[in-house]
Amino acid sequence: MIKNWTKALFLVPALYSCAVAQDPTQIKYANLLTVESAKTHLTVLASNEFEGRGTGQKGGEKAAHYMAEQFASFGLLKPVDGSYFQPLRLIRQTYQVQDFNIGGQQYANGKDFFVQGDNPLADFSTNEVVFVGFGIQDPKHNDLKGVDITGKVVLVINESEPMDAHGNSVITGTKKLSDWSTSRFKRLQELLKKNPKLILATGSNASDLIARFGGRLTAGRFTLDKGHTAEAKNNSKAPVVNMTEDMANRILAKAQTTVEQQKKTPKSFTISAALHARMGVTNDHFADPNVLGLLEGTDLKDEIVIISGHYDHDGVLPDGTIFPGADDNGSGTVGVLELARVFAQAKKDGKGPRRSILFMGFAAEEKGLLGSQFYAENPVFPLTNTVTCLNMDMIGRIDDKHLEGNHNYIHVIGSDKLSSELYEINRTVNQTYTQMELDYMYDDPNDDMKIYYRSDQYNFAKHGIPVTFYFSGLHPHYHTPDDTVDKIDFPMMVKREKLVFHTAWEVANRDKRLVVDSNKK
Repeated sequence: MIKNWTKALFLVPALYSCAVAQDPTQIKYANLLTVESAKTHLTVLASNEFEGRGTGQKGGEKAAHYMAEQFASFGLLKPVDGSYFQPLRLIRQTYQVQDFNIGGQQYANGKDFFVQGDNPLADFSTNEVVFVGFGIQDPKHNDLKGVDITGKVVLVINESEPMDAHGNSVITGTKKLSDWSTSRFKRLQELLKKNPKLILATGSNASDLIARFGGRLTAGRFTLDKGHTAEAKNNSKAPVVNMTEDMANRILAKAQTTVEQQKKTPKSFTISAALHARMGVTNDHFADPNVLGLLEGTDLKDEIVIISGHYDHDGVLPDGTIFPGADDNGSGTVGVLELARVFAQAKKDGKGPRRSILFMGFAAEEKGLLGSQFYAENPVFPLTNTVTCLNMDMIGRIDDKHLEGNHNYIHVIGSDKLSSELYEINRTVNQTYTQMELDYMYDDPNDDMKIYYRSDQYNFAKHGIPVTFYFSGLHPHYHTPDDTVDKIDFPMMVKREKLVFHTAWEVANRDKRLVVDSNKK
């Protein structure tokens, strides 16, 4: 567990002396943020009908249109050439397996095995497989001694190492395993240097890995389409097929042995076994939109305050498994919609913001922050006029750290990295209105998880724009099918929305734009 940063963990009485008098107007509109409204939106967005809001999937398209419909109902302007949508062109690069057959039995990618590779579509059929035991090349144990695997299909046990009669590693001479076992990729990397045609890797954890992640292992890699496709490399290394021990045993049966037997007494030998495989990288071009709605300001309308959250999640797998993403990031998406609603109401009542507020739902965050990257590279409003980005990503749960303690909290990330004033505004409005524990643990420069860099606000911070990332933390259902609406703490979610609302109100209405006075990025 990462230790908390010493800046602030809990509000202490001495801090309350800094609180300012409450503004009745702010309180009036903050109180329009309700549990009932938040629950209504989130029940829709995290429903089976929206199929996990996957990038390039129908559920993601539905979520984008839902946001646009809500923006229209609030009376927000269409800032992208008369549209709420800013399409970003994307490439989905996937590893397609057209055929994989061993001894006449067909196997399925993502169900029986998964492939790591970047090669163009090619044929890997063979009538013989070279088994190389543990695939270790060490002076004390060399499975490849006298074995040429150049251009061959190779089968390797990708775990463990040979042990002596006393249970000691043959390589280290002790109970401690060598780096052939402890280094995750070493044996495969060394085998690839021998230029095999294809590597078949097996091990006891392969079945569990496939069962746990299934089709997600075959989802592919997403990139922005900038007019040049990242084609598969003609000089790529051999692909690695990670297969179950049952599949490997079908090959080894031709030599009347098994994986378990070879773990005890590994040998290298050639097996007469028919394998037919055709597979490689393919590229699919498509577009998903960022969703933008503008509430125009008054005397400072050329300056932009961004309130954002990504609407995409992991979608639906080929086997029908849905990842609802109620917290990640249905909760943040609802936060954007709810703040858009109440700020729009304030404007209708003659209490609109001085600066313009751009409400944004980002696409493809789960694929590498691609929606925010695209906007930052193709801004609808100049980045020089953008005052801040207040980003909500997972604001609906109680994380592991706080589960047994204080539930009245929010992680506030990055608020001081570029602007001391933004940090103070967050702190002051919290003391004045919401009175939560502001947890700064993820601002620790030694944060192993680098959370600050893993959500959309970072693509604005890179351009020197002050940001804050509001986050309720990690929990056991993160990126699983169990991230569902029934687990959301709606009263706390709404309280966190109110903190963002009050911060945005202050930033949008102050006389001077936020100072940029730090080099922390």
